Amino acid sequence: MDLAREHGISTQAVRNYERDGVIPAARRTPSGYRTYTEVHAAALRAYLALVPAYGYGPGAEIMRAATRGDVEAALRAVDRGHAQLLRDRETLDAVEAAVGVLTAAPSGERPDRPDRPLTVGALAHRLEVTPATLRKWERAGILTPTRDRVTRQRLYGPDDVRDAELAHLLRRGGYLLDHIATVMRQVRAADGPGPLAASLDGWRQRLDARGRAMLVAAARLADYLKTANL
Repeated sequence: MDLAREHGISTQAVRNYERDGVIPAARRTPSGYRTYTEVHAAALRAYLALVPAYGYGPGAEIMRAATRGDVEAALRAVDRGHAQLLRDRETLDAVEAAVGVLTAAPSGERPDRPDRPLTVGALAHRLEVTPATLRKWERAGILTPTRDRVTRQRLYGPDDVRDAELAHLLRRGGYLLDHIATVMRQVRAADGPGPLAASLDGWRQRLDARGRAMLVAAARLADYLKTANL
């Protein structure tokens, strides 16, 4: 099948993509054979470009919307991906700016840090994760919140919030909890920001690669929309 051969994938993979709705359904000949057109080829090129840019789930969401003709929904999903990339860049910039003081005394006077301790629910909401995730990070040694003397409720001060934001960033970058915990221990032990800086450098390269992939994906998606007259 030429459609599969172009991308070095199997014919079954193409059928799976059709089944999953990320490329349009193929027409059948009287004998039951699938027939694919340039519209299908453009859809497959778009989907395979979207995956490294946005991930499998969002890439599939974009193409399902596009193949059913809901261009607005597809573009909204694209916008969410770009917004997430921008948030990642802004978080990285903020952490890099703080590298020089990570081993110093509390940095709670930063304007982007809360001026009072946060509860586990408030911090989870800030990071858009679940409280269970924060408790898991605590068990892994990444976070070390204090406890209210009376209620025993977890309280996260400015440095704890900083650590949680950094952990969230590294987690999205694919780092394992053990690695993140090691970085945190080294920072807290005043061993210097070297391991942290190395991690952030690697993540910035990943962000740049994702941004470039988004440019390619945008062109492929535009080609598909034009070919499909959407």
